[in-house]
Amino acid sequence: MGGDHAPTEIVAGALLAVKELDANVLLVGRDDVVEPLLPSGNLPTGVEFFAAKEEIEMGEDPIAAVRNKKDSSIVQAMNAVKDGRASAVVSAGNTGAVTTAAVLRLGRFKGVPSPAIAVPIPVAGSHSQILVDAGAVLDPAPERLVQYALMACEYVRARWGVDKPRVGLLSVGSEKGKGDELRRNTYPLLEKALPSFVGNVEGSDFMKSDRVDVIITDGFTGNIALKSLEGALRSLAKMVFSVIDINEETRAAGEVLLPHFLQAASLYDPDVTGGALLLGIKGVTVISHGSSSARAIVSSIAVAAECAQRNVVDHMQEAVTDAS
Repeated sequence: MGGDHAPTEIVAGALLAVKELDANVLLVGRDDVVEPLLPSGNLPTGVEFFAAKEEIEMGEDPIAAVRNKKDSSIVQAMNAVKDGRASAVVSAGNTGAVTTAAVLRLGRFKGVPSPAIAVPIPVAGSHSQILVDAGAVLDPAPERLVQYALMACEYVRARWGVDKPRVGLLSVGSEKGKGDELRRNTYPLLEKALPSFVGNVEGSDFMKSDRVDVIITDGFTGNIALKSLEGALRSLAKMVFSVIDINEETRAAGEVLLPHFLQAASLYDPDVTGGALLLGIKGVTVISHGSSSARAIVSSIAVAAECAQRNVVDHMQEAVTDAS
């Protein structure tokens, strides 16, 4: 029950998901903050509530918090999946705590030392690209990046029906041999493991459908790339609106163009794209943006439900096992 706008937006999003997605939702959180936001009387069909007495704040040390706060909403949500009371976890709380709780409560795939964060990158006129890793492991070994690629391909295959997802390695140039030691060592491993490996890709290949479906990198550069992309899109939107508001003529033109701008901008709205999937965990775990609105929570629940229904975790685990 975490996030910048918790619990109000989280609860509202969960209730909305029950109506729109025909989903069953188990809300986990402190009863003194969650129950006042629920409809009075009996809970709506499809909604359950489990009271957790503790919560993990955004600034807390993830490992210490998960170990010490066993009755926190994040830990109890993971327990619900482990015990079979739920099929997936969706959280907008402390990313480190969610990842740690997933590892400690649900467990990792055999042979996968640590999970990775797979973030959808919207693409106009096509399905999203997947960026892995967006910040879970800052300094992975080349073999880990190959595992991330194998799991991400299964994710794309299950969600969007792409038979042979194209995989690219994020680097400073498209030519083979470009990049730092990690990229130079990872390139031949990806080339051997994945027939659909297209080679190195650059930042300019984001949000384009003609080059790559999965972009692989370490968590350090992946997180920087993601935040840079988000910042650039916000700045572009501000620039467009400031130009429209210069004078009466531009404002008149804006009345005609604004609906089209807004329609285009909606493609890149995090409220629509859904949350990030944790790869390498024995249970569907979706991390929603910390500033998630109710609509973003609905989108993240939709991603989680789809992954659970299509057995994405099983497919990812099989891919890693077969390659080992």
